[in-house]
Amino acid sequence: MEYTRLGRTGLTVSRLALGTMNFGWQIGEDESHAILDRAIDSGLNLVDTADMYGRETGDGLSERFIGSWFRRSGLRDRVVLATKVYAPMSEFPNDRGLSARHIIASCEASLRRLRTDWIDIFQMHHIDRHTPWEEIWEAMRTLMIQGKIRYAGTSNFAGWHLSTAQAAADRNRMLGIVSEQCKYNLLTRHAELEVLPAAAALGIGVLPYSPLHFGALSGALRKQRDGVPGRAVMHAADRVEPHRAAIEQFEQLCADLGQEPTTVAIAWLLSRPEVTAPVLGPRSAGQLELPMAALENPLTEETLKALDEIFPPIGKGGPAPEAWAW
Repeated sequence: MEYTRLGRTGLTVSRLALGTMNFGWQIGEDESHAILDRAIDSGLNLVDTADMYGRETGDGLSERFIGSWFRRSGLRDRVVLATKVYAPMSEFPNDRGLSARHIIASCEASLRRLRTDWIDIFQMHHIDRHTPWEEIWEAMRTLMIQGKIRYAGTSNFAGWHLSTAQAAADRNRMLGIVSEQCKYNLLTRHAELEVLPAAAALGIGVLPYSPLHFGALSGALRKQRDGVPGRAVMHAADRVEPHRAAIEQFEQLCADLGQEPTTVAIAWLLSRPEVTAPVLGPRSAGQLELPMAALENPLTEETLKALDEIFPPIGKGGPAPEAWAW
């Protein structure tokens, strides 16, 4: 396993992160534990979840499965644990968003489900346009002083949201945002316009989610031909068909390289200088193998150029405004 620092912090994290959105929704507790066992045995130390993942009448099963694994394994100290706050957790109006009330209550509920005393990275799952940053950062400061969280992160923020949030943190003499989770893969490159440049300028680590575009980049067309079940095959009409021509070229390139599409797609993300760790979403322990192979198979400049030709960046490429201006 390779390791790096998370953004401008001194926190060391693995170059791959284990995402647990499938825990509770797609797989049960035993398989979730098997995935955690395999990930930690492989040296992966960054585990990401959210209060809403696998929620069951407001109670997040994903967090509960991680909590039962901590209790069984005794390996809490080996994990950099990230969870999220924002999504509605009940029908009550104050059980959502980024008010100080909900941030603190959500953190305490997550700690109970996770069976831990602290969360390493407490991430805002979405921007809250109705709550002032002074209120948000005061709530985060309270949780940090209480020892319940170590760092604050974000997910699904625009570049200007990152800048505004960080400026407010600076005014309050706080470290501010240390990580941003954004959707980023070969088929979805919008983050290159402003999110990645903002994160790089502010010292924020980028943790791309959906690195395989819901399975479309995992060899979906080959799986269709071979009759192999999978998420991309099940949802081919909206996830694969709009990109069929590019995916066909991609799978042929991977075949010429002698590499699996999953491995190449992850290796491409690892080649991006702004990326700290792609967030994987396995549904079995075995599905960790191909992403991990990307660490041992970096892409050549020739391959990176070929991928840009198959999956062109937006506009002229690069950050805004150069992507569309001179």
